[in-house]
Amino acid sequence: MAGGGNFVHRVLSYVVNEVVVNGLANNPSFQRFAVRTSKRIEDISNKAAQTKQEIAEKLKDVSQNMESFKKH
Repeated sequence: MAGGGNFVHRVLSYVVNEVVVNGLANNPSFQRFAVRTSKRIEDISNKAAQTKQEIAEKLKDVSQNMESFKKH
């Protein structure tokens, strides 16, 4: 009997998932939200990559300056 309950749960889960996914996919407000969120994440990722590069360059400069200082 437990197998039957599991089957019913899977069917209900599938139906709810389909309703939610299709509802959101066809909802213009959700689509705008998704596009804005994606754009923000992309912008943040680009800014993080840029900051990482700037920090790496500064660390390289500091390292070179320390090497130069040690030689004197």
